[in-house]
Amino acid sequence: MNTLIFRTIAPLIVVVMVVFSFFVMLRGHNEPGGGFVGGLIAASAIAIYGMAFGPAAVQKALKAHPITFAGLGVVLATLSGLLSLAYQVPFLTGLWVDLHLGDADIAVSTPMVFDIGVYLVVFGTISAIALALEDDGEGG
Repeated sequence: MNTLIFRTIAPLIVVVMVVFSFFVMLRGHNEPGGGFVGGLIAASAIAIYGMAFGPAAVQKALKAHPITFAGLGVVLATLSGLLSLAYQVPFLTGLWVDLHLGDADIAVSTPMVFDIGVYLVVFGTISAIALALEDDGEGG
């Protein structure tokens, strides 16, 4: 499926899907969604981009191998759990910090950091699988 129409609309679809995946990830603890679903949506966007332009173009756009994102996600998810041990509470206990930036107060929590880690793990793993399936032995 490498038509002119698909190659023209694919970048727009990818941008919309990635933005929506961030939205789904960030609202995950209050409503349906979260890191897993958001990562799947983002990986689907990468698969669409790969179908339109090939795996080499995806590798160039990502700037790093997808497994690198998965490894970073594992580190983030682990650190979010280990942070609770520093406060002598059980592993993966939720902790919140309020950041005051000008007139805005932003609540940062370990559950949110964990969700970002899950997002990166799912995104990296599924993207790597999709790129491997799309690769026709041309390398890249």
